[in-house]
Amino acid sequence: MSTIIKKSLARLERKLRQTQSVFLYRRSVPIKLATPIISFTFDDTPQTAFTHGGAILETYGARGTFFVCLGMLEASSPSGTIASRLDLLRAVEQGHELGCHTFDHRDSWETLPHVFQMSVHENRKALNRLCPGIVFDSFAYPLCDPRPATKRLVGNLFKCCRGGGQAINSGSADLNLLKSFFIDSHKRGCSDSAFRLIDRNCGLKGWFIFATHDVDKNPSEYGCTRDDFREIVAYAASSGSLILPVRKACELIQNESAF
Repeated sequence: MSTIIKKSLARLERKLRQTQSVFLYRRSVPIKLATPIISFTFDDTPQTAFTHGGAILETYGARGTFFVCLGMLEASSPSGTIASRLDLLRAVEQGHELGCHTFDHRDSWETLPHVFQMSVHENRKALNRLCPGIVFDSFAYPLCDPRPATKRLVGNLFKCCRGGGQAINSGSADLNLLKSFFIDSHKRGCSDSAFRLIDRNCGLKGWFIFATHDVDKNPSEYGCTRDDFREIVAYAASSGSLILPVRKACELIQNESAF
């Protein structure tokens, strides 16, 4: 089989997976907002997400959501050293949200649904041990969008679950697979794309969720620079949008849709 055919089949398989993830087991809620919402989230939560990302948000009076794998605390990762228990406690004290990302960073498609669910429960147990009184209300799928069966199982455990998609949640949102936009400083024009989507979200009065990993002077291929992150947060703050952690944004949207 030629390389071209293999690549074409791989693209087709990814498209099929994405279609299944997006259209099956939806939990739709209408978005009826007077003011647009923006959320900033961090996956895997390397230390720089807290020390740089969280600190930048606080400068603008904003707070974010840190999606943690508690089985990885203080371990090395492709996006840098993962945060410590003390980092988590400080973030909660400062008003940030902790979200679930499975215990051991399970692949959302390749992992069998019941095994994936076990990793979610293990992460919850670990949170109860490490940070008594704190609970996970939101979830982010590691690595890729989930299998439909995984989406169904995990969607029943949280107020909302976030995926990717590089898009805005407007008109309605699937609380089992919210769309987000990954900030990647290695892609040309990342900040400009973010600014345009912030403007578009304001016009749509939607919910725009940013995601990244590390925030550093020289970030990994999964992260963004401090300058890019600061510029995007500053633009978001100046847009008139509400900047809320995922849990609070979800609660506001559900409350607004009830009227």
